[in-house]
Amino acid sequence: MKQYKYRTSFTFDGIRYHVNADSERELIEKKTNKLRDLKEGKVTIGENMPVKKWAVMAFDTYKHGIKPETRRNIDYRMEKHVYSVIGTMPIRSVRSINLQQILNNASDCSAWTIDKLTQEIRFIFSTAYKNKVIIENPAENLVKPTGKRKETRRSITEVEKKHFFAVCKMDQRFRLFLLMYNCGCRPAEAIKAIGKDIEIIDGVPQLHIRGTKSANADRYVPIPDDFYNEIRNTPPFAPIAPNRQGEAHTEATYKRLRESLYRAMNISMGCKVFRNALIPPYPLAPDFEPYCLRHTYCTELAKSGVDVRTAQKLMGHSSIQITADIYTHIDQSDIAKASQKINEYRAAMQQSKTQI
Repeated sequence: MKQYKYRTSFTFDGIRYHVNADSERELIEKKTNKLRDLKEGKVTIGENMPVKKWAVMAFDTYKHGIKPETRRNIDYRMEKHVYSVIGTMPIRSVRSINLQQILNNASDCSAWTIDKLTQEIRFIFSTAYKNKVIIENPAENLVKPTGKRKETRRSITEVEKKHFFAVCKMDQRFRLFLLMYNCGCRPAEAIKAIGKDIEIIDGVPQLHIRGTKSANADRYVPIPDDFYNEIRNTPPFAPIAPNRQGEAHTEATYKRLRESLYRAMNISMGCKVFRNALIPPYPLAPDFEPYCLRHTYCTELAKSGVDVRTAQKLMGHSSIQITADIYTHIDQSDIAKASQKINEYRAAMQQSKTQI
């Protein structure tokens, strides 16, 4: 979102309008023209206004102070779920059933996304009702779908780890996921990490993770030496794992990056491609997701001999029980190792019996 040098605002018919410009002269001209258009009726506010036009005006007016990243995420959700369905519909024509269908169509999304989408739909129509653009609010009694349940998190397998490192080595965009694997970051924490968060404390390279999920989320974690050498020269205020434009990822760019990771790992694992499309079957397990990398970080802490209370701090868990549940989790590699030890023991016992 472009950053303007000059800003002003004014009120017309009870609605606040904001004007941005690159110079004072341009600011005055834009304000004058906007006010003229409002007075002449060229900018109409009424029941025939399309949903998208009203929504953009409402967000511009009432959500003016939000961060550009937050606004981009709102616009992304609106375009995907709302504007594509009812964006051109006159706002007076929208009924509760239209909005409920939009939410129902989003039922495959996460509960968090559905919650945000519901809040934003209610905001659009409640502001329209308060401004007397509509005589009834169709968003009042919406029912939120449950949303997609989170799959049980797991550690990645040795085969997955091999291909994960292979694709990360070929594509610097996947550094975001290396942050999750090497430092135990949540996705949002990895996105927010910047150069000045890399610190040397008592001779140990550490990452200051500015988490906000719980009181324990803000924490320092050690950075493995090989990964530290890769990220140590990140400028202080630059993202450690930027998007293609060198900026912090948004919700939209993160989702695209995640899909790119799935595609790259499938190809690395031998998936065939025809006309740029992957051909089933897909070698990558369907329950693989980036959050598995954070789970793997925790299980590797256990296997490295790090005690559970230290691991709780490094993971930023609010409860030690959460960490302990991961520590006691048995994966297939643990079962295979146990099987090997049992067979070795029994073979040794058989050997000793034959020698008697």
